[in-house]
Amino acid sequence: MQFTNLYDLLFGGANSINANNYLELLTRFGIDMTIILLLVRYIYYPRHRNKEYFFTFFLFNAVNLLICYVMSGTQLQAGFGFGLFAIFSILRYRTITVPIREMGYFFAGIAIALINGLVPLENGIVFLLFINLLIVGLIYALEQFSTLSHANFKPINYERIDLIHPDRREEMIVDLKNRTGLPIYKVEIIRIDFLRDTARIHAFYLSENNDMSSANAGGGDDD
Repeated sequence: MQFTNLYDLLFGGANSINANNYLELLTRFGIDMTIILLLVRYIYYPRHRNKEYFFTFFLFNAVNLLICYVMSGTQLQAGFGFGLFAIFSILRYRTITVPIREMGYFFAGIAIALINGLVPLENGIVFLLFINLLIVGLIYALEQFSTLSHANFKPINYERIDLIHPDRREEMIVDLKNRTGLPIYKVEIIRIDFLRDTARIHAFYLSENNDMSSANAGGGDDD
């Protein structure tokens, strides 16, 4: 496109966007920000209390929405959207390990941005809102299952080697419950050291939190 004057350079020439384009962008952006605010502030944060991901959740979502909307007028259309979805869905931070639940919220935020940026408004704003609320409702329902107990284990060096016999397994569990205060329901013997009269075991217990990562971080088996 050739620009004949400063006005065309600033606001575009014959193919310039009009007021309807601005209105559509603001409508999509407003819906998107409302949905991501509902998802992050009122579903994610009250349960997980982790504000470190606030910035990234909103930034990923907003940038994806704007990119999709700007590129939606080209021939790339849906193919570009799915390609962008694939790129950002596998993006990983090198400074920290992102927990799997937070990755799920990243995934949802990108999906919401793609939907709000690419779904034609000819179908109606109500239809667009319905899709958004369907996703948010599904996430909210899934979060309710987080009250289920996690099966965790702790690696323990156990010195009462007399209780490792299968016939005395219940006595061993009772002893571990009294010592650790954990609702242990099962033990697994990993290694027995008769020279030191100790055994390396995994004590399994139920908890509302997933303690597996912390247990594994400091609980590797020593040679």
